[in-house]
Amino acid sequence: QLEFVESGGGLVQAGGSLRLSCAGSGRTGRSYVLGWFRQAAGNGREFVAAITWSVGGQSYGDPVTGRFTISRANAQNTVYLQMNSLKPEDTAVYYCAARGSRWISLSSDNYDYWGQGTQVTVSL
Repeated sequence: QLEFVESGGGLVQAGGSLRLSCAGSGRTGRSYVLGWFRQAAGNGREFVAAITWSVGGQSYGDPVTGRFTISRANAQNTVYLQMNSLKPEDTAVYYCAARGSRWISLSSDNYDYWGQGTQVTVSL
C-alpha cells in the first residue's frame, strides 16, 4: 500500500514559479511510475507529467512542455514538479499518483494510488 502527501501549492502571479513535492510512504519498488495530474474546477483530471521510478524516463502533457519539470529523489520516496512561467490556465488542484508498471500512462484511470491534492492558483 502506498500513500502520498503533496505540498508546495499556493498563490502565485503569472510568470512565477512553484515547486510541488509528493512524499510517498510504503514501498514503491523499481517498477513504478509516479505522475502528476491536475483538475481545474468543472473539468476532469488532466495529465501533467510522469516519471519512471527506475530509470527516470519522463513524459509531459502538451500544455506544460518546456515549462514544467518532473524529478524524483529515490532515497526519499519523493517526486517533484518544478513549475515555471506559470499561467492563469495552470490554476487547478494538483495530484500525485502512482501506478505499478514500468510504463507511463497518460490516463488517470491507470493509476492506483493518489494523494489528497494541493491547490495551485495563478493570478494575472
